[in-house]
Amino acid sequence: MAHPLLAESPESSYRKGVRAEAKRNLDAAFEAYKQAHEKKPSDPKYMAAYLRVRAIAAAKHVEAGEEFRDFSKLQEALAEFRLAVQIDGSNYAAQQDLRRTADQIQKQTVESEQPPRQKAEASAIQKAAANAGGPIVLNYNPATPISMHLISTADVIYKTIGKIAGLNVLIDPDYKPQKVNFELKDVSVGEALGMIAMQSKTFWQPMSPNTIMVSPDNGGKRKEFEQNVMMTFYLQNAATPADLQQAAATLKSILDISRIQTTPDQRSLTIRGTPDQMVLAQKLLTDIDKPKAEVMIEVAVLEVSRDKIRTIGINPPTSVSATLVPGGTNSTTGTGTSSGSGFTLNSLAAITANNVQISIPGASLSFLMSDSNTKVIQKPQIRAMDSEKATLKIGDRIPIATGSYQSGVSNGVNTQFQYIDVGVNIDITPYVHGNNDVTLKMALEISSVTGEETIDGVTEPTIGQRRIEHQARLADGEVNLIGGILEDTESKSLSGYPWLTKIPLLKYLFGQENKERQQNEIIFAITPHIIRSNEITEDNVKMVDVGTANSVTYRPGDAVSTTPKPVVAPQTPDGRPAVPAQAPPALHSPTL
Repeated sequence: MAHPLLAESPESSYRKGVRAEAKRNLDAAFEAYKQAHEKKPSDPKYMAAYLRVRAIAAAKHVEAGEEFRDFSKLQEALAEFRLAVQIDGSNYAAQQDLRRTADQIQKQTVESEQPPRQKAEASAIQKAAANAGGPIVLNYNPATPISMHLISTADVIYKTIGKIAGLNVLIDPDYKPQKVNFELKDVSVGEALGMIAMQSKTFWQPMSPNTIMVSPDNGGKRKEFEQNVMMTFYLQNAATPADLQQAAATLKSILDISRIQTTPDQRSLTIRGTPDQMVLAQKLLTDIDKPKAEVMIEVAVLEVSRDKIRTIGINPPTSVSATLVPGGTNSTTGTGTSSGSGFTLNSLAAITANNVQISIPGASLSFLMSDSNTKVIQKPQIRAMDSEKATLKIGDRIPIATGSYQSGVSNGVNTQFQYIDVGVNIDITPYVHGNNDVTLKMALEISSVTGEETIDGVTEPTIGQRRIEHQARLADGEVNLIGGILEDTESKSLSGYPWLTKIPLLKYLFGQENKERQQNEIIFAITPHIIRSNEITEDNVKMVDVGTANSVTYRPGDAVSTTPKPVVAPQTPDGRPAVPAQAPPALHSPTL
């Protein structure tokens, strides 16, 4: 039987977790590893096992919850998602599935409590909303090649292209066709429609999968016939309402989209416009909705203080004191008489050398040298986003009196104070460039309380400050040394008998020389490390066709070539063609 103390040890809990994990009992393994980690949080072995199994166990419950939800077992799914969140609160998928399942259950509860008629109406509206159709797409073969030479009115040319592609062509009654000379060779149906629209100053819009409407190209007709769709774009990296407004302004300026609604809570943009504008808006938002770059900045602060003191020489007596003492020896008789009444004015007539006491201080010889070094090292790390200021303060907050005022109470004066930061104060704003360079805008300050000063009866601390503000462009991992903040103080003193201390060698017998030198130097070592850089791909920088200055038009870049390709005939084993090779004839329209 195990000892109770041994059973409660972290190693015992860890072994219990190992056994449970071997049996694929992840919940029991998680609890055991969790107990071991809580009993000894600093042990990396227990921490690694706890974090690893926590992620695996939470993922298993999420997977089980999704299976229950697929079979419409929402209560069981909700229980699984709740367990996943309890195990790993940082699991975003578990949190999202938990909210979604809870909303579905609440929705079913509300629907069950509604009257049958109201329930049917709500269900019909929801089904209609879910079944809302997308933009009309023409149903034709985009690879159909067209070659034609026509001298006719634009409506005839439109209808000729429609017959080739199998499309119905409707002409706006307000349009008065003009005769044009139209010649094309080996183009697709979409290209042919776009070219005749440009040449005849018209535009066409799909009315159904096999029907188009042709109208004169002006603002009124476009507003009347041009198809409009609605779409909501969810931005992944917008952090503030200002980011959404900036994205909306970009879409308005580049794509002429006038109807944009921002939803800061959902970080989304709801846009109404043409289908072509929606496609190009998706392309543009993909280019600009990028995560901000991040930089880890290592700041090493080294303060070196050196103090040298040298004292050489004899400190001779520089003063003599004489004191009158009562009594003494009678100078006439030579016999010593003592006056018990002390020293009086009558005694001044009989003062002798015995009534004067001389005190001479002793001399001291010093031969001393001291050399002390002090190093103060701080190495904090700051993680900052691109163009966002990061601040680090290490030290104390010192109160400074800024003013006083007379209160309503008699003889009552209240003093106002302001706190300032004293110590190591660092402000850094990084700017990450595309070539893995970082520009750092820095303000580095070292301050300390050096003394006190009394002003108008108020004692205030004196703050010594050394500060640098500058910008530097560094490569990833490059070290920037900032030195030169040097304070060098040297003092020299000489004490002893006048004139004798000026003799080169004898001055140390009749005097003492004291030299002191203090040096304080501060060095900053700044090293940026790019954690996340600007993710710019080839698709982000490629040139995209957006139509003309009057209308935004999408043109797919991977259009299928309409040039007929020869067919390679099969061959016999000896290399001779089994069937004569023939190229399929191109589809041409009649020449009028």
